[in-house]
Amino acid sequence: MSGETTITIIGNLTGDPEMHYTQTGTAVAGFTIASSARTYNKQVEQWQDGEVLFMRCSAWRDLGEHVAESLTRGTRVIASGRLRMRTYETSDGDKRTVTEMTVDEIGPSLRFATAKPQKATRTGGNGHAGGAPTDPWANAAPAGASTGGQWQGDEPPF
Repeated sequence: MSGETTITIIGNLTGDPEMHYTQTGTAVAGFTIASSARTYNKQVEQWQDGEVLFMRCSAWRDLGEHVAESLTRGTRVIASGRLRMRTYETSDGDKRTVTEMTVDEIGPSLRFATAKPQKATRTGGNGHAGGAPTDPWANAAPAGASTGGQWQGDEPPF
């Protein structure tokens, strides 16, 4: 998409993806990918890990359901998506800003593993089976809308 920062990250899932549903039934999976550079140090003749980047990610709708069904903690993945910055206020009144990734594509890395992809059954736009696909953006809440205690819109609750 034009004007958005897109990245590809390769790393391991730090935990099993967490499935949530918005008030309108839209599926979203939340997970973290840990990525670090690994280099060979000739002086000590061994591999060394560099700094670790922990990227919080969300995958929406069918993609989110597929992630939750297919990937588990420790799985090495390749993910591509858009960076988003979100600012929030803590209970102490401090403002915090986080950078997160909205995943567009993700799959297991086949460098050290094998996979047997299986075509998923098509579901409706709300993430539930049945019916014709619907507009995936029709259920999104406007920015700043009250969610009545449930999560809605494009900011994950995790």
